[in-house]
Amino acid sequence: MVWRRLYVIETMNTTFEPAYVKLLRDGQLIARAKEAYQRFASCDFCGWRCRVDRIAGKLGVCRTGDNARVSSYGLHMGEENPLRGWRGSGTIFFTRCNLRCQYCQNHDISQTDSGDLVSAKALALMMLELQSMGCHNINLVSPTHVVPQILAAVNIAARAGLRLPLVYNTGGYDSLTALQLLEDVVDIYMPDMKYSSERVASYYSKCPRYPQVNQAAITEMYRQVGDLQMDLSGVAQRGLLVRHLILPNRLAGTNEIVHFLADEVSKNTYLNLMNQYHPDFLVRQYPNQYSKLNRSIKASEFHEALDFAEKAGLYRFDK
Repeated sequence: MVWRRLYVIETMNTTFEPAYVKLLRDGQLIARAKEAYQRFASCDFCGWRCRVDRIAGKLGVCRTGDNARVSSYGLHMGEENPLRGWRGSGTIFFTRCNLRCQYCQNHDISQTDSGDLVSAKALALMMLELQSMGCHNINLVSPTHVVPQILAAVNIAARAGLRLPLVYNTGGYDSLTALQLLEDVVDIYMPDMKYSSERVASYYSKCPRYPQVNQAAITEMYRQVGDLQMDLSGVAQRGLLVRHLILPNRLAGTNEIVHFLADEVSKNTYLNLMNQYHPDFLVRQYPNQYSKLNRSIKASEFHEALDFAEKAGLYRFDK
């Protein structure tokens, strides 16, 4: 079979205004930030629900207190086409992660304390600087564990003139509590869907109940923002964009994931099927008899994943 990728652009009005601007006008943006910080006393922002008191300096799985830590920020041309456009996506990389993926290709950021502790004001200044550099959006990478800090920063930045769409670029292990605080703040949700098997998720990312938490999060994200919509130049302005990393030996459960998206979310879901997996980080230490991830994926596995998606009824893919 010859695979055909159909790239459909759903357009929005060119007078687009980010969702958080209305909350700012109504005085609700600062209220969201305050509510989020209160939840730090018994943190429940991700699927772990550690319930530690981060205000008192206690650390949960993410090993992050009440200040965000930023590894780097800048214009990024390596994101999906609707995000990078021609001027780039304004990415802010947060250190630490609430997952423990044994093969993480960004483990120097996700599993360490690299980078600098930043205040909400400093984070807001980064957003404004990225806007001044001409990027299409503010792309918050691994944001789940720092939702309160992000809300506080957006409130400051929006008051100072920030008017770009916010991208919530997450591993997909987000609690409904966190996502409900972000309603009408985030314009574009870009979650991973990593696994359909709880057993595989537990073994390779050390997290409990990943499929259940992930699927509930995706459903809530879609309820908030709907299908991905773009302006007339093809740059995303609002909606859901899902990433799925294909793993060797069908370990990610790609067939089950694309059917969930098509049947339970929307056949119009914009999907990036990623084929760049290669053994990295700690997975190299797993003996071959215990790990099926000690090789890159084959071309046949990538084409099989595309077939799964097409047969499920999905048709919007990143090029």
